[in-house]
Amino acid sequence: MKFTAIDPGTTESAYVVLDDMKVVEHAKIPNEEMLLWCYKSQHVVPESTVVIEKVASYGMAVGAEVFETCVWTGRFMEALIRRGVTVDRMTRPQVKMALCHKTAGVNDAVIRQALIDTYGPGKEKAIGNKAKPGPLYGIKADQWAALALGVAWDTTE
Repeated sequence: MKFTAIDPGTTESAYVVLDDMKVVEHAKIPNEEMLLWCYKSQHVVPESTVVIEKVASYGMAVGAEVFETCVWTGRFMEALIRRGVTVDRMTRPQVKMALCHKTAGVNDAVIRQALIDTYGPGKEKAIGNKAKPGPLYGIKADQWAALALGVAWDTTE
């Protein structure tokens, strides 16, 4: 099954396209480009699914950046829904639970290791190097969060 996972941000968003858990495309791009991608990507067609990380309240005060991310999430969702794409959302705690079976003590490093174990085992097999790239070669920064979202969503579907 082919689907896309988006980790939205204030000014840039990361995405990963997965096809039967194989990374087909990944990038972190400005939100204006992400919006156009949602409208025009050949990977996003009617009957496909896009999962977007859902902003959730954790009982703490948040800044303007969180609200700006919410605005962009809504814009991405509208573009996708207008194309007949199914949009699903997952919170970060749901991703942690799906990948690590707990939320306490799970940070980005733990999630990254869980992904390496899923695609590996081991960094050499999962990521590889330029001469012998693994399935996660080139994934960086927020693309890891998008990948985690996609893998978590796929395992819970």
